Amino acid sequence: MGNKKKKTYQVIVDQIKEYFLNGKLKPGDKLPTERELANRFHVSRTSIREALRELEMKGIIEVKQGSGSYIKSSDSHILGQELSSTIIKAEKKLIYEMLELRRVLEVECAFLASQRATSEDLERIREALMMMVQAKHDVELGIQADVNFHIQIVRASHNSIFLQLIETIREHMQDTIRATRRQRLTNPERMQETIDEHKNIYLAIAAGDGDKAKQLMEKHITQIRKELTESMLRHIE
Repeated sequence: MGNKKKKTYQVIVDQIKEYFLNGKLKPGDKLPTERELANRFHVSRTSIREALRELEMKGIIEVKQGSGSYIKSSDSHILGQELSSTIIKAEKKLIYEMLELRRVLEVECAFLASQRATSEDLERIREALMMMVQAKHDVELGIQADVNFHIQIVRASHNSIFLQLIETIREHMQDTIRATRRQRLTNPERMQETIDEHKNIYLAIAAGDGDKAKQLMEKHITQIRKELTESMLRHIE
């Protein structure tokens, strides 16, 4: 189990190093776009953006507005190592900050949804849950279903400010859900447990049990944070 968890970040590091070492990149060469790097290394675009910003500050790359990022360092090995460490550091920071925000926002929205959700709201949450079930073997569809489930709960709170906020951070939320699902679902058994967590939140909201809905949502987000923390500890052991 520990090796599987450790491998998640190690794969990112190895992919990045291999890309830069085998790519025979030299000073002046242009890096792929943020989207291409995120897809290639299976991390969030936000983490790539943070990593590139730090590499620019260190003088390893040069970012030209409207043109892209260019290599300044002549040592591809150093660039690969620096990019690996900065991406992982940015990914961790982003995930933790987003989980803090989600715990505050979504726990309250789970309670409000249990009190205010219409039959249409409940159907939208249920549809997102069913899509999660159907997307067991489709990573990207599973991510979209997961994001949609949580957004529909915020929508069901019928608080327009909360809804505007969640829509504003949708891309960041999607990035962190992608990262947390990558951590959680390295073990196939966690897939059903994750679905069950969402199912129980839905059932509490549908039953109008606000206290239970709050408790389950907080437990869900706290559990994600706990698993990530344990995974990161195993990574540095």
